[in-house]
This record gives sequence, structure tokens and C-alpha cells, in this order.
Amino acid sequence: MQIASTSNTLPVMEAFYTLQGEGFHQGRAAYFIRLGGCDVGCFWCDVKDSWDASKHPQYSVNQILHEAKKYPGRLAVITGGEPLLHDLTELTIALQEIGFETNIETSGSSPLSGNWNWICLSPKKFKAPLPEIIPLAHELKVVIYNKHDFEWAETYANQVSSSCKLYLQPEWDKASSVTPMIISYIQQNPKWQMSLQVHKYLHIP
Repeated sequence: MQIASTSNTLPVMEAFYTLQGEGFHQGRAAYFIRLGGCDVGCFWCDVKDSWDASKHPQYSVNQILHEAKKYPGRLAVITGGEPLLHDLTELTIALQEIGFETNIETSGSSPLSGNWNWICLSPKKFKAPLPEIIPLAHELKVVIYNKHDFEWAETYANQVSSSCKLYLQPEWDKASSVTPMIISYIQQNPKWQMSLQVHKYLHIP
């Protein structure tokens, strides 16, 4: 299901310029780099085509940068799949050298690599985050699928740093039933904020 990169190339499923649709940086222009490869396997994942890295072309860091520089925004979001299956040090340093902020969206289930301005940790029950990554998160974004996920979310809220932003996000296909639950929960527990996948409502990538 996953094939980690072993050279200076990375399996890129897709790369595109859009607006960040969720979490702390919602609404900002962003260049997304979605890498292939995932060993977490969430059954509700909306990008299951990313799981097998071998299905996606290998791009050098220079090729990735060449495309990223075409757009005026200077926020790069590395996502997947599970991007930490790959060594992201060279890519992130290169992006920062040409003026990009580097953000990652990760389950935290593989060792951290790369230089990051922002780490969004989205832990999954299917494969837990590594303990050493949890306190490094700038943003904790927990996908809520059912009422039991709130208690599970609190276990990670208790482990992140005091400055970490806390978000609850409805699983897209269950949004109609879980969103009212999230609203009620946040009203009772105001340390949390709501994260919505605005890009899906707006029908943008």
C-alpha cells in the first residue's frame, strides 16, 4: 500500500493552486502538493487513489519547485496520502529558500522529516501518531465520524502544547448528522473551534 521514496524524487499524485479550505489557514491562497503513499487506510478517505505510491509519477524537487513558482501565493501545503512516508527535508528547505511557508497535513504516524512553519496533526484511529510528533503540532484537527470521537479527540488535546490550535471537523459524508453534535460540543468546550471543508462547499480543488 505504501512505497517510501529512496532518492531525490517524490511520487506526486497531484499539485494545484487553490485556497486552503480548512483549519487555521482557511481561505489563504495555497499551492498543494499531494504525495502518493499511505499506510493508514481510513475507510472514509476521499483520496484513496493516493494510497499506492507506485501509481504516481516521480518528480524531482526541482520539477516540483518549477511548478510551484508559477503562482503568486507563497504557502505550500504538503499532504497525501501520508506525506511523512517520504523524507521531506530537501523539498521543504528548497521551498523555504524561494520564499514559501511550508505546511504539512499529517496523521503523524511516521517519523517527522522536513522544515515546517506549520504542522497540522490529524490523528487517525487506524494508525496512531508517534508520541514525539504530538507536542510539535501547531494545529490539532480531529475528524469527527461519530459521538465517540469526541472523547478520543480529548486524549490528543491533552497531549499537544498549550499553544496548539484545536479543531473539530465533520467527516464529509456524515456532516449532516455530526455537525450539530460538533456545534453543541464546542459550545460546552470552547477551547475547540469548528473546521469545515469550505473548498467542498465552494466546489474548488
